[in-house]
Amino acid sequence: MKANIGLIGLAVMGQNLVLNMNDHGFKVAVFNRTTSAVDDFLADAAKGTQVIGTHSLEELVDSLESPRIVMLMVKAGEVVDAYIEKLVPLLSAGDIIVDGGNSLFTDTNRRTADLAAQNILYIGTGVSGGEEGARNGPSIMPGGNKAAWSAVKPIFQAISAQVDGAPCCEWVGDNGAGHYVKMVHNGIEYGDMQLICEAYQMMSEGLGLSADEMHAIFSEWNKGELSSYLIEITAGILAYKDEDGQPLVDKILDTAGQKGTGKWTGINALDLGIPLTLIGESVFARCLSAQKSERVAAAAVLPKRVQAFTGDKQVMIDAIRDALYAAKIISYAQGFRLMREASKEYNLSLNYGEIALMWRGGCIIRSQFLNDIKQAYDQNPELENLLLADFFIEAMQKADAGWRKAVILGIELGIPTPAFSSALAYFDGYRTERLPANLLQAQRDYFGAHTYERTDKPRGEFFHTDWTGHGGKTASSTYTV
Repeated sequence: MKANIGLIGLAVMGQNLVLNMNDHGFKVAVFNRTTSAVDDFLADAAKGTQVIGTHSLEELVDSLESPRIVMLMVKAGEVVDAYIEKLVPLLSAGDIIVDGGNSLFTDTNRRTADLAAQNILYIGTGVSGGEEGARNGPSIMPGGNKAAWSAVKPIFQAISAQVDGAPCCEWVGDNGAGHYVKMVHNGIEYGDMQLICEAYQMMSEGLGLSADEMHAIFSEWNKGELSSYLIEITAGILAYKDEDGQPLVDKILDTAGQKGTGKWTGINALDLGIPLTLIGESVFARCLSAQKSERVAAAAVLPKRVQAFTGDKQVMIDAIRDALYAAKIISYAQGFRLMREASKEYNLSLNYGEIALMWRGGCIIRSQFLNDIKQAYDQNPELENLLLADFFIEAMQKADAGWRKAVILGIELGIPTPAFSSALAYFDGYRTERLPANLLQAQRDYFGAHTYERTDKPRGEFFHTDWTGHGGKTASSTYTV
């Protein structure tokens, strides 16, 4: 009996997806560039399963039933293209290649079109959940050539996380839609993680709380409106002790890595002219953390004014919770606003409520209020911004005072809160009827004759002023970004 699907790439995610598929009754053939990894996998984690090991791409393809489905779990970029180039001559019309890595959506656009011209169907799918999700049920976000969906749907929906009886996997859209949604998911993930880190630093450095005390606080927060996977694992991390009985988290070097998806989200937001401030600051916070030696040198010559917190700690803990919750809402609001713009710009036809459902289970950013996001889009599929939905209007009003109190504390104690404070600035800017861009436009017209619109004239009518009395009447062409 031939295999239902082949998988290339036996790193952590690949191995666990294979075992997940096997558990659900699917026969999987596997290949890895280092073929010894295939033998090691079959002798260890996959021992006793029906997984088929292969030692060449030809052997892998020959072991598959028709239409052949080959899933790539390899490094994004050139490696994916190299495998596609090797696979195509071995495949037949109607066969399917699936890219389950974190590929840039524009690469998926290109590959979908190129392979369609060769009668090969292509799917670019986001897979979120890390090692645990891959093994027990991830969130899966497929896009690409929809003609391939019926063949992979039974496998993907069976192995995905299930919430209220529904799989956290549904067709996202054509071409790079799946990888686009996964990119934004990862951007929101960057934001969530940075917000939690800022809450942690404010409580540890600002309030002087121990890891055990913060473990109790995060555990309690995970029972309420902040309930989420990231809050849950943060509580667990804070409770974990090293061999000497001390908190391991205190011994971990404070330099963060990244793989690029958060950066891609920020770049795309700039391309589309959408303010993605919190996620952008979260990416830059990781960049700043990487400048460890510079920060150590700066701390010696630019010392902070040490100021101990003297107020009611519980009041401030509650304020930090409010800041975390409100800023988290901003992170999702900005992410969904970006997807809304991308859907129009790239003709993706995204279903935001369905995306929220796919993120409820398995993925890293799964959280309680994704149900509220789904309800908001059910009530108004054309909702411009989550901040305009009744649930989130009320939530922001309740958290507003505490959010400001927490940001002020960070300023007073010299604790950086780039995500908390940039989210607050966005919130205040978004609900400000008149921003100072009138002065900015006057400045642009003054030095560059870039023109401006007037409040007492129809939109779309542009004017130029000779501000100095000796300038010309010629204006620059107008443009928007």
